[in-house]
Amino acid sequence: MTASQSNLAGLSRFIFRAPNWYTSLAFALLVAAIAGIGAFDSGEANAVFRGILFIGQDAWEGIFFIGIPTVVAGFATPWVDRYTGGRLTYNRASLLALICELVIVAVVSVAALIAYLSPRLGQPFVFDSLMFALASIFAFRLLVVMAVSRSSLPMAVLPAGIQTGVAAALLFVYSGAIRYLADGGSALEAFLTPFLHESAEAPGVLSTISPVQFGLLGVLCVIYALAVYVFLVAVDRPWRRSMGVSMLDFLRGFIGHVAEGTRELEDFFEQLGEKAVVPVTVLAFRDPDGGGEKARFVLPMIHPGPMGEIGGGNLPERVAETTEGLAFPPHATAGHDFNLVTEREVDRLIDAADRAHRRIDYAEEATRSDRVRDGDAKMLGQAFGGDGLLVNTFSPGFADDVEYGVGLAATTEARTHGLDDVLLVDAHNCNNGLDGPDLGHVTPGSSRSFDMINAASRTGERLGSAAEAPLSLGTAWEETEWEPNEGIGPLGIRVAVTAVDGQETAYVLVDGNNMEPWLRDRTVDALAGAGFDNAEVMTTDTHIVNTVEADNQIGAEIEHSAFIDAVTDIAERARADTEPVEAGMATERVEVTVFGNDRTETLASHANAVVSLGGAFALAVIIAVITISVLLFFVT
Repeated sequence: MTASQSNLAGLSRFIFRAPNWYTSLAFALLVAAIAGIGAFDSGEANAVFRGILFIGQDAWEGIFFIGIPTVVAGFATPWVDRYTGGRLTYNRASLLALICELVIVAVVSVAALIAYLSPRLGQPFVFDSLMFALASIFAFRLLVVMAVSRSSLPMAVLPAGIQTGVAAALLFVYSGAIRYLADGGSALEAFLTPFLHESAEAPGVLSTISPVQFGLLGVLCVIYALAVYVFLVAVDRPWRRSMGVSMLDFLRGFIGHVAEGTRELEDFFEQLGEKAVVPVTVLAFRDPDGGGEKARFVLPMIHPGPMGEIGGGNLPERVAETTEGLAFPPHATAGHDFNLVTEREVDRLIDAADRAHRRIDYAEEATRSDRVRDGDAKMLGQAFGGDGLLVNTFSPGFADDVEYGVGLAATTEARTHGLDDVLLVDAHNCNNGLDGPDLGHVTPGSSRSFDMINAASRTGERLGSAAEAPLSLGTAWEETEWEPNEGIGPLGIRVAVTAVDGQETAYVLVDGNNMEPWLRDRTVDALAGAGFDNAEVMTTDTHIVNTVEADNQIGAEIEHSAFIDAVTDIAERARADTEPVEAGMATERVEVTVFGNDRTETLASHANAVVSLGGAFALAVIIAVITISVLLFFVT
């Protein structure tokens, strides 16, 4: 992950799941009642209702003018939006209506305070501000509807205008109803008099409403709609010109995934995807003489991202569900450019793993494990019947993903110098989060890439000439009490212990995305203290732990000592489970659709540019439309 990608991932901290619609709307009614008491003045006509009844009248007017439009918008917006081809849900629509209500309350409350401090302004100023707020929320709702539902401007106006339209209608109806009850006469005259004769008055606060204000509201809505359209076209144009996709599709999918758990983001990624051929390597252990499978390492050479269960984000769990023995799906040497675009692509990888598994030739002997160091790279390797399991780490140095090309080169070096097939694991077990300019990304041509390639070459040479002896294996796993928001996914902690010629090697796999600095080293030291001759800690790099927090490494939320104790305990259980096995490895290639070369960086750069430049442009648009609004209020 590069700095640009980390900045993009960091935006997820601003996204939260939409609350249930009834929670949003209940809170909206409460806020509306409180706002009515603080902002509206029922006037002399309601003098008989002083005390509790007086306060109740103001609260009712707040609910009627502010709360009821929010409730109607919460229910009606999804229906109208879906009728016009949109995708707003009731939870999202209710949350949007609540946010808009809070905008109205804020504007009206500030206006009421100003009117109180400047009595000359009076209630007309409050209602002028209400009209401004209603036009503003129409613009905001229009922006959201066009972004989330991808509706055209004319179609988006219908669901976007519900809250503003209902509020304006209630102002008209309520003022006419009160005038009819207070003055008598015909209902038609009560409702139309203020529009025919501006001197006519309604009781109390509603005497300040005039036809000019309704006309002004309509003019403001037209101006704001044009401003929203210009803003969206301006920020979307760079995406369409350089990537051929719409920024609004990405925004809709991102919000939908994090707020509602939808798959809309995959539709966007599919537009970006490129075909790629990737190896899928399987190392299986089974009881001698063709008995039941005890463990299976499965390594598709893709990256398990980009987030949550989108694409291959939940690949480790999907792999674990399809294996007979205890599954070990460690992290491959691939970065975000090799994210799968949809979860459907995972099925192709699993099918390839099954084909590879059926081709395995098993052997009952293996070499002792060996640790090779070259520069920053530390590689643990062990051969099983001429095939090699290699696990690389840069700990205690900080590192993130190893790019696909580096992994291919390292695998080739190991095979050239003595091994038939190779399963090369990026242990992905030490990083300092999202700090720093490059985040330890191992790219072709970097010094670390050559360290890793040289380490693989030397490991292959040593294992290729090493003596073999009968192999035993023990396994154990625990789901653990930790949750994904604490950095541990559903696969928990898994340990495989190999025993060859009196040497015990512990392979620890944790279902998480990287580890806090030094936690890996302290864990390996603890395993050495427990009598294991060699040990390595790997992570799956599952992105199911990164739905909201972009930086959620193992050890960031849990006690390091508790984690180390858990690993040691599981390793002891695996040691006790040790029994003779035979092992074998095979590789299949499969074509899948991934993000593609440099696509992730381009996407991240464009998104970050929209955040920085789009924010400034949005501020300029807002200042311009507010200035126009103020001028219109003065003119009218």
